Amino acid sequence: MSTIENPKNPEAHGGVLKKIRKFFRWVLTLLLVFLAVFVYFKYFFTYSEGYRAGLLQKFSHKGVFVKTYEGEMVLSSVSSTRDVTLASEKFLFTVTNKNLIREFDTLQGENIIIHYKQKKGAIFFRGDSPYLVDSIKLRR
Repeated sequence: MSTIENPKNPEAHGGVLKKIRKFFRWVLTLLLVFLAVFVYFKYFFTYSEGYRAGLLQKFSHKGVFVKTYEGEMVLSSVSSTRDVTLASEKFLFTVTNKNLIREFDTLQGENIIIHYKQKKGAIFFRGDSPYLVDSIKLRR
């Protein structure tokens, strides 16, 4: 006689296994839902959006396996009388709209205004920066 099975109720062991499997399915389902929600809010949800103005210092096409368009803008907070920036901060961004690439190439060294959307994290195939630029204007 086996020590696992109860001779009086042979279905008792199978019923326990069914409940355990059902419990683990629920746990796995909840984990997958939690993971999907986490990935959405971390990489796809727009955390903030706005405008930045500054001098377009660098624009490049870079990457090892996946090439992305990355830019660097100098945001000036204080200017002197000779158009020299005294205090500045760099703003790194990624351009995802392929139609804007030519505009960025021609506006290097110019004062520009960009519109961006900020995500909470960066994905390797979308660029290095969580700031995704979708429009550009020349600052006059």
